[in-house]
Amino acid sequence: MSSAEVEAIIARVHRSNLAPADVGVVEQVFRLYVWVAFAIQKATFNMKQRRQLLFGPGREGKATPESEASSSSDELGQAEGSPSPWPVDEAVLDAEVVQSAEGPSASEVEASKDKGGHRKGTGRLGAAAYMGAEHTECRHEELEVGQRCPVCGQGTLYELPPGSEIRIDGHALLSAMHYELQKLRCSACGEIFTASLPPEVGTAKYSARARAVLVVSRYYLGLPFYRIEGYQAMLGVPVPDATQWDQIERVGDCCYVVFDYLEFLAAQGELIHQDDTSVRIVTLIQENQAIHAQAAAQGLSRPKERTGMFPTALVVKVGERTICLYYSGRCHAGENLEALLKQRQADQEPPLVMSDALSHNEVASPLVIRCHCLAHGRRQFSDLEAIFPTECRVVLDVLKQVFDHDEEAREQHMSPPARLTYHQEVSRPLMDELKGWLEQQVADRLVEPNSALGQAISYMQSHWTTLTRFLSIPGAPLDNNLAERVLKLFIRQRHNSLFYKTEYSAYIASVLTSLIVTCIYAGINVLDYLVALQEHRAEVFADPAAWLPWIYATSRASP
Repeated sequence: MSSAEVEAIIARVHRSNLAPADVGVVEQVFRLYVWVAFAIQKATFNMKQRRQLLFGPGREGKATPESEASSSSDELGQAEGSPSPWPVDEAVLDAEVVQSAEGPSASEVEASKDKGGHRKGTGRLGAAAYMGAEHTECRHEELEVGQRCPVCGQGTLYELPPGSEIRIDGHALLSAMHYELQKLRCSACGEIFTASLPPEVGTAKYSARARAVLVVSRYYLGLPFYRIEGYQAMLGVPVPDATQWDQIERVGDCCYVVFDYLEFLAAQGELIHQDDTSVRIVTLIQENQAIHAQAAAQGLSRPKERTGMFPTALVVKVGERTICLYYSGRCHAGENLEALLKQRQADQEPPLVMSDALSHNEVASPLVIRCHCLAHGRRQFSDLEAIFPTECRVVLDVLKQVFDHDEEAREQHMSPPARLTYHQEVSRPLMDELKGWLEQQVADRLVEPNSALGQAISYMQSHWTTLTRFLSIPGAPLDNNLAERVLKLFIRQRHNSLFYKTEYSAYIASVLTSLIVTCIYAGINVLDYLVALQEHRAEVFADPAAWLPWIYATSRASP
């Protein structure tokens, strides 16, 4: 209802035969309705948050196919401030299969079976999936090839391909072996003779693989040191949190030269996704307290120095490779990207850079070709769909078709030029029609410019060129979901561990997390890679280029 309709109803209530007390209650209810409707249009939070604000947490309605497609996956949840990912990209770090209540059809079951003959999503995997399992050959105890069949007594036995059985065991993150060394003493001279350790044991108390396990537990699983300490103590292999940090620091000391070389390679990339969020670093928080105290002493409401702390994720496409780089500190995403591009060779063309439209992501314009995330623009209309269903549905329907076209191009493995031609043929008419509709809403004054819908339209219009790069440049992406998915690892660490103590510890976390995620995208076993870097530290420092994740696998260091 409009304000005029509400006032008319209130006037009729005053003319009715209701008691004065009842009239006052009814008038308050209707005026509260007008205020709530206005507040919802002006608010920046989404519809789920609005429902919880008004009605409290409760049972959600049945999810629509669109809402299922745009929901975040697993505990690597959607990054703070990230858009509703339409469409959902193929998960690399985590995956989730959503099954409808009716269950799949027979054709879907056949299409979704893996090599082991099991339908995906049931938790049943074939033996080929256990690539890290130890192999043990079990021979038949009584029979051999060439013997007579014990059943019919006529045929002879010949060998078939072996069968497979998998058995899963459990261990602590770190296990320990206690060696008791025999000691002998001479009764005459008193000389003591101690038995030697087996040669494969080595001299270090913590093996290279034990350190690698600690790194993956802390910076991929997101387990804080105190939690690992408690778990290990519970299983009788105690590892204090300070000792864990000492061992992780030793791994970082073997890896930072590879990280530096990855930076150089990433600076030559043709497509860069960037995003950042917030982080807590104790030493910087203490600096902020001193800065605010000094500003207050000078009578300033805000300090002149920067007090923010940002973890940045840069995901760079270099040919067929994907390099993931993390940074944590005072610099925001744009500054970290600008520092990276200083290593870019002069003969390289400006790279495509995908991000949202926040000022934190901006760099000097000649250095890059800026692309903005179309999913961010879509989300602004998705959040307002319940208030402006007709207008928002026009935008959402068009963008859904555009994202469907991009998914079709990905499924058909189109080359960047072919993808560009395809989008120009099928998506450009849709986007041109949408642009005309947006202009008409403003020109004909069909929408209030300062309303939430007007601001969403203004966002699309003011960034139209950068939002539609995919219609003019080969390989330009539609959204920034890749960077946001990668940034979830740092968000997981922040949720579990809350803070880093120093900038140095944040740097170690950035280096090791960068190598972990780059290995994952390269399909490399992270533990084996970190072990190899530790065992060949001198060679790594002598030639870091030979120890990149996708190159080391073919070197002599690969197990």
